[in-house]
Amino acid sequence: MPHSTFMPAIQTEAQLQQLQLEGLRWTVRHAYDNSTFYRTRLDDAGIAPGDIRTLDDIRKLPFTTADDLRAGYPFPLLSVPFEKVVRIHSSTGTTGTRKILSYTQKDIDDWISFFARAYEMAGVTESDRVQIAVGYGLWTAGAGFQLACEKIGAMAIPIGPGNIEMQCQFLIDLQPTVVCCTASMALLLAEQVAQRGLGNKINIKKVIYGSERSSVSMRKKISDLLGGVELFDIPGLTELYGPGTGMECPQHDCIHFWADYYILEILDPDTLQPLPDGEWGEMVVTTLRKEATPLIRYRTRDITRIIPGACTCGSVLPRHSRIKGRSDDMFIIRGVNVYPSSIDEILSNVEGLGSEYQIHLSRESTGKDLFKIIAERGEHSSPDLDGKLRNETKTRLKHQLQVTPDIEIVGYGTLPRSERKSRRVFDSRIQDSVV
Repeated sequence: MPHSTFMPAIQTEAQLQQLQLEGLRWTVRHAYDNSTFYRTRLDDAGIAPGDIRTLDDIRKLPFTTADDLRAGYPFPLLSVPFEKVVRIHSSTGTTGTRKILSYTQKDIDDWISFFARAYEMAGVTESDRVQIAVGYGLWTAGAGFQLACEKIGAMAIPIGPGNIEMQCQFLIDLQPTVVCCTASMALLLAEQVAQRGLGNKINIKKVIYGSERSSVSMRKKISDLLGGVELFDIPGLTELYGPGTGMECPQHDCIHFWADYYILEILDPDTLQPLPDGEWGEMVVTTLRKEATPLIRYRTRDITRIIPGACTCGSVLPRHSRIKGRSDDMFIIRGVNVYPSSIDEILSNVEGLGSEYQIHLSRESTGKDLFKIIAERGEHSSPDLDGKLRNETKTRLKHQLQVTPDIEIVGYGTLPRSERKSRRVFDSRIQDSVV
């Protein structure tokens, strides 16, 4: 690869493995010495920091899950004094309890640095203008995309999500060359550019998208509608700093991940045993430098695979495939993580609703994601109250999930019953392969 400002200095796999071993040993020691949670968890597993002598010893370590983050609310896994915490970010949780992650200044600096690396791998330079159409606030997306954009010296246009009129106006007036957004937002924007005949008035060269799965046909449609722009898939999750933890390179041969900042294992989600490179399994991550909330074998629930061999781009950093799915039932709608169990809990507290419901996810040709919940009224509820039930249900879901579904109330006994686990989620958005 050409000279890079943000790529690691390592040149060989052996150097990378040595760096990982040093980082793994530091993380286990740091967590053991500074986190009551981790000390207890490691003691229960009979593991002391000195037991980590090789990279293979990672398999001795216990797993960490989203349940551990919720149980430790509001400052789970905290491994530094509060005085060292300079920022928090938040993600949704399965039962309405948010997953709050803390950051030291070093954590922020590391995140910005490797996010800048992601931009650099996509060929973004100080000559680019970057329209950032992702969520700001508690979410990691907006802050990460903007700060890293400024780090490499590009012009940041922090417009945020939605607001198609402004998005299109800025594409014309400010002439951004890069757009950062979710895959569905990219499709919606591309459709609008085509419908409004803006193709010869804009200057988009690249679309960097993340937060949700995208299919091969969806990527092609976005590129075609925007005149052949180059697409880059960027991974990330709040627990692991945020977005920018890897990047699709210009060879578009899957995603390079920053193995100098975290170890990625691919495990069978049922047996939790390691799988050979090339086989699909659950992504499990262990941080190597994270101070405030280090992760030890954190089960992300994302399904992917390690791509064996070297990439033709020349980078020594390893690769994984685009995310294929989940090992749990979480889905992402309009950039928000939602668990059916969260919906179940909310609906169960709405007086007048029954116990049965369905979640329907679809996507219009414009790229707009549709989110609909069909819920039964209670056995003794009157149809005359359906309007009130619909409004109350929508209000509660919007407040607690930060995303608003359409609500349809149907009669008691309308939805199918099953002796087995009822199917709750019907997602028709992804119809073809993700790779």
